[in-house]
Amino acid sequence: MSTAGSLPTPLGRRPRVAALVTEYRRYSHGQNIVDRLLGGWGWESGWHHPALDIVSLYVDQFPASDLSREREARHEDLRIYPTIGEALTRGGNELDVDGVLLIAEHGEYPLNEQGQTLYPRYEFFQQLTAVFRASGRSVPVFCDKHLSWNWDQAREMVAISAELGFPLMAGSSLPICRRIPSIDMPSGAPVEEIVSIGVGGIDSYDIHALEAMQCLVERRQGGETGVASVQALRGDSVWQGLDDGAWDPALFEACLCRSFSLKPADESHRHTYPTREQLPQLLGRPPVAYCIKYADGLQATMLLAEGLVSDITAAARIRDEPPLSLQFYLGSGHHMQPNFFNPMCHHIETLIVHGRAPYPIERTLLTTGLSIAGVNSLWQDQKLATPHLGIRYQVGEPSTFRRT
Repeated sequence: MSTAGSLPTPLGRRPRVAALVTEYRRYSHGQNIVDRLLGGWGWESGWHHPALDIVSLYVDQFPASDLSREREARHEDLRIYPTIGEALTRGGNELDVDGVLLIAEHGEYPLNEQGQTLYPRYEFFQQLTAVFRASGRSVPVFCDKHLSWNWDQAREMVAISAELGFPLMAGSSLPICRRIPSIDMPSGAPVEEIVSIGVGGIDSYDIHALEAMQCLVERRQGGETGVASVQALRGDSVWQGLDDGAWDPALFEACLCRSFSLKPADESHRHTYPTREQLPQLLGRPPVAYCIKYADGLQATMLLAEGLVSDITAAARIRDEPPLSLQFYLGSGHHMQPNFFNPMCHHIETLIVHGRAPYPIERTLLTTGLSIAGVNSLWQDQKLATPHLGIRYQVGEPSTFRRT
């Protein structure tokens, strides 16, 4: 059994953490993350007890299936507060926690005309950093998934973290989950093109496939250079793009062949690869593609193909080498106590206990911008230049995905 929960921390005591969630019900991100940080999780060959304590909770919405009040009753050191400010000060006058979780995913929030859910990540962030400013100090912050549905808000969040000097970690669980095979993009590889095939819809699931691609290509020769343009396609335009060579069909095939869930065209012949003509018939909804051109010439294509597959894969062409392809292995999914939240909580613990993020926040700033640009491109039905996404950064050679 892991004993990490009893190890000394740089603070000399166990860090106290505030969790800000939109809702805390079964299978929500709030429940999946906070429950693990309250009770631990399976890690390698033992049960890991985290070296921190969730002591305060702010919940924005309380559906009939709410679990937060039961958790408060079960854990004597946990208290629900009526405001974000009170959760961070624990009812006092200044910041009284050592880390903050911002989990604004799920709940009943409006959609805008482009189909984006207006989750209040930015509003939560503004309120928590107001406490930092008033207290004259700040602590590490984790923001679940992308930073915001709005580019200006996302950029401001990163700028505030730099101004106040606190580590900010955000993003999807895809870059840090298991992989099949257990490989990474070689550091400094001359990558020419990448394709990722994922599931779900725009705004909510596109961020997962985008982060899956980005965590690979950011390791390429020269590091990350930013993105010059995005063109989104939907429905028949996606198949036309495949026919016209908008992305490498060999990489498209490599992605499908890494899938564990590729839908057969004929149930009586499950091991037959679908023909081009059969592909449109196998999807549960119209496909979406984001065709992305990076500043250094790298070409990337993110496809959402719900029904054709139910997992997320990627394949890249490295100069003078066969395709590198893999599946981002998520196990049995959201409704079977998904273990892909375990590595996320592992990195959250590192963030708060040791005060360092496992990867640059610029990755999620870029993928947030790509998600927003993709949605906007679909809405406007045109290719968009993206000079604002000229985000450059470097990552180290070590990999951060879970290998065991």
